[in-house]
Amino acid sequence: MSVRFDAAGVRSVLADLEGPCYVVTAEGRTGVCDERPGRGARVVAMAAPVSVRHLGAPAFLDRHGARFPYMAGSMAGGISSVELVSAMARDGYLASFGAAGLSDDRVDEALGRLHRDLAGLPWASNLIHNPADPAAERRCVDLYLRHRVPCVEVSAFLQPTIDLVRYRATGVRRDPDGDVRTAHRVIAKVSQAATAAFFLRPAPSELLAQLVRDGDLTPDQAELAGRVPLADDITVEADSAGHTDRRPLVTQLPLLLALRDRERRDGDPGGRVAIGAAGGIGTPQAAFAAFSLGAEYLVTGSVNQSCVEAATSWRVKEMLASADIADCAMAPAADMFELGADVQVLRRGTLFAGRAAWLYRLYRAHDGLDDLSPPDRLRLERQVLGRPIDEVWSEVVTYLREHRPEQAEHAARDPKVHMALLFRWYLGLSSRWATAGEPSRAGDYQIWCGPAMGAFNAWAHGSPWQDPRNRCAPALAKAFLDGAAYHARLAQLRFSGVRLPTWCSTYEPPGATPHPAQSASPLPRLPSPVATKPCGQAMVPHPSPAEEVRSSWSK
Repeated sequence: MSVRFDAAGVRSVLADLEGPCYVVTAEGRTGVCDERPGRGARVVAMAAPVSVRHLGAPAFLDRHGARFPYMAGSMAGGISSVELVSAMARDGYLASFGAAGLSDDRVDEALGRLHRDLAGLPWASNLIHNPADPAAERRCVDLYLRHRVPCVEVSAFLQPTIDLVRYRATGVRRDPDGDVRTAHRVIAKVSQAATAAFFLRPAPSELLAQLVRDGDLTPDQAELAGRVPLADDITVEADSAGHTDRRPLVTQLPLLLALRDRERRDGDPGGRVAIGAAGGIGTPQAAFAAFSLGAEYLVTGSVNQSCVEAATSWRVKEMLASADIADCAMAPAADMFELGADVQVLRRGTLFAGRAAWLYRLYRAHDGLDDLSPPDRLRLERQVLGRPIDEVWSEVVTYLREHRPEQAEHAARDPKVHMALLFRWYLGLSSRWATAGEPSRAGDYQIWCGPAMGAFNAWAHGSPWQDPRNRCAPALAKAFLDGAAYHARLAQLRFSGVRLPTWCSTYEPPGATPHPAQSASPLPRLPSPVATKPCGQAMVPHPSPAEEVRSSWSK
């Protein structure tokens, strides 16, 4: 048994998560060792080994064939690229391809590559609800079934749809033991308990009956689908990039866990659903906080967008890598502009948030473009559109007539619709200008970003990860999980009354510049024990072991 008193040695024992850690006092000093000490040393506290795999739910790992309870969530427009999904899968992590906003041809090509290259590995693809274009959802599900996509991460669903149920129920069967097995897994991303409720329950019987009538399911499949929840896993999305209610994870996650646990107590199928956490996870401390709240897996988004595997421009990655926690703003969403829905975006280095908000104010205040004042019209053309209104509208109409002719006809009759579609042209292209790194539209980049990005940058400052060229999504995932396990160990000791020095209270990113204390002199000697002696009617006791540790390490 070797007690380590020096700063580097203390940190090394704490970081060896596969073995136990004993905090001891010996020779009047406080130290740590990785086995129970013998004579001459007194154990103050002990922390058991911590397994990264055990931070989450084994059911999540078994279901998806993943090695770790961690998922890289989908980022629209293919930002969570084939390369990102593949890199994560090969290291044992689940990741979701960002199919939303891409053409059918691009999705088809990407799914073909993923199906071919990742056979037997964990991966998923995004399915986003689009109330304005149900046909797009149907075509996406057609592609997913044709390419045998094993799992979808669904978002923006306010109720079950026929095509979501079709994906879930297709291929459902009973195994030799009599258990119901689904061929397609569903991970639902929600921000409210009310939305989560229908994912915990089986698909509505009327939708299953409709699929039987349409010939998409057999009666036996419909009956079996009525015995399993609509989703396998539900991700609670807190304050995050893109579409977000900006709700705090600390309030939302316990609500969803309680809802799921009621299903479990009642013996309903939703009791098997795993509950994960997303939003604000950009440091090991945040990862540990989510697990300590009861999260059974983690989902990250913003931080992955700055990694080398993400399919966005280097200019965007550099902007993200310089973001602070407060450098985010809410802006009107392109897909639900008329409804007033917002997305969270990067504010620093781009004028998009302010310009998009101005467009929404114009839309609310006017009945059509002809009602705009001459100064507003001039500002719209010069500062926002960058082109004459008629020129942009001609481009919009050409697209609508090819893809959505009914909207083109509606816009011809309603000036308000005409104005909304023109403004949505800017909102839609702004994210593409960002991913492409269009230099002439740098001031209009729409970059989805949450506060996790700024938190990560602060944590990674001074390490190789300060430069986005060194950021790889699987490496970040490993650091978050290892760091969460490290902070779990610190919590074990802290809850035993031990207060460790500040220089070992944070999990450092790989390659970070060591804190000066880590190369300093050994830890200070403990003060001499206080003798018990009369003091009026009171007695001054010897300090407890934990108090001794605090007195030594808190200086």
